[in-house]
Amino acid sequence: MEKTASMILGNPNYPAISYGGYRERTRDVQPSVDDAKEDMRILHAAGFRILRTYDTHLDLAKNTLEAIKQIKTEDPSFEMYVMLGAWITAANPNTDNVIHNQEDYDFNKYEIDETVRLANLYPDIVKVIAVGNEAMVHWATSYFVTPDIILKWVNYLQGLKKTNQLPENLWITSSDDFSSWGGGGAEYHTNELNELIQAVDFISMHTYPFHNTHYNPYFWQYSDTTDQEKQINELMQNAKNFAKDQFLAVRKYIDSIDKTKSIHIGETGWATVDTYLYGATGSRAADEYKQAIYFKHMQDLCNELSISCFYFSAFDEPWKDYANIDGSENHFGLFTVDGRAKYALWEMVDNEIFKDLNRGKNSILKSFDGDKDLMMGGVDVPEK
Repeated sequence: MEKTASMILGNPNYPAISYGGYRERTRDVQPSVDDAKEDMRILHAAGFRILRTYDTHLDLAKNTLEAIKQIKTEDPSFEMYVMLGAWITAANPNTDNVIHNQEDYDFNKYEIDETVRLANLYPDIVKVIAVGNEAMVHWATSYFVTPDIILKWVNYLQGLKKTNQLPENLWITSSDDFSSWGGGGAEYHTNELNELIQAVDFISMHTYPFHNTHYNPYFWQYSDTTDQEKQINELMQNAKNFAKDQFLAVRKYIDSIDKTKSIHIGETGWATVDTYLYGATGSRAADEYKQAIYFKHMQDLCNELSISCFYFSAFDEPWKDYANIDGSENHFGLFTVDGRAKYALWEMVDNEIFKDLNRGKNSILKSFDGDKDLMMGGVDVPEK
C-alpha cells in the first residue's frame, strides 16, 4: 500500500528529521550517493522514517533520493520518505540592493523545475514539496520574499497536481518561521499570507527556543534552587513551553483563516557547542545534556499535539559557519560529522542499534567516549 503524506505526518510510527549530509567546511564538496546511503542506514536504524532536505540545484538532494532508491531495491522493507524543499530567494540576494517584493526568477524557476522532476522520478519517496526555507521571515534580510511570491509557486505546483503532472497525493507547503505563519507580529498578517494558508496542504512552521535564549530570553530562567540538575530541568521545560506557545500562536492565527489546516513543526533543534552567544560567555544553552532533554521534550510535544517534528538536525554540518568551527550553527546534529552519537542517542549505542554501521571509516560510537562526567563538565546554567 502506497504511503501518502496524510498517512505519514502526525503518525508516531514515522518520526521525522532534518537532513543535510555535508561533511566538509564547504558545500563545494557534495555528499555522494554512497555517503548518503551510509547516512540513510544510520537514520533508519535510529528510527527515523521521513526526512526534510532542500536546495535542489545541488547534488545532495538528488543523491539522497537515489541512495534511498538503491537501498529500497536491496531491501524492499526499507522505508524512508522525503519532504523536498525548493530554495526561493528575492531579486539581488546577498547584496545591498536586495528587492524583497521581486524574485530571482531564473534561480527560483530552476529550483522548482528540479523539484518537480525529482518528485516525478521518485514518487514513492518524495511525499511533500516545500516552497522556500525561511523565505518569508523578515530577519532573513539578505533574501526573504513577500508571501505573494511563495503563493505563486505553491499555486503553480497545485496546478500541476490537477493536470496529472505531479502525483495527486503529493502535499505542497512552505517551511518557515512561526512568525511568517501569523504567529508573530501584525506586520505578517496580510491578505497574501491568508491566501497562502488556504493554498498549501499543511503548515510547516519553525520554532527555535535555542536562539531565543539570547535574542528573547525572558523564559531562560530558573527558580532559587541551587541544585544544577533542577535548574537545567526548569530551563528546558521553559524551552519546551516556549516552542509550544509559538505553535499555539500559529494555530490561533491559522484557525482564523482555515480551521481544517494541519500544522507540523518543520524545524526545531538545539546546538551542542558554541563559543559566542550561546556558550560560556553567553546564554550557556549549548551542550549535549540540554540537547538530549530538548530532543525528548520535542518527541513528547509531538505526541501530545499529534504532529510531526522535523528535528534539526541529523548530523553536524561544518559548512554553516566555516570561519568558526566551534560556531553553534555547525553543531545542531544528533551525530557529529565523524559519526559520534551525541548524548541524546547514547542508549541506542548501548543497545547496539548502530552495530556494523559506519560514517566514512568511523563506527558509530558515543561522543566523549561515553564518559558522562566528562560530558557534564561542559554543562552550565546562566547566571541569575
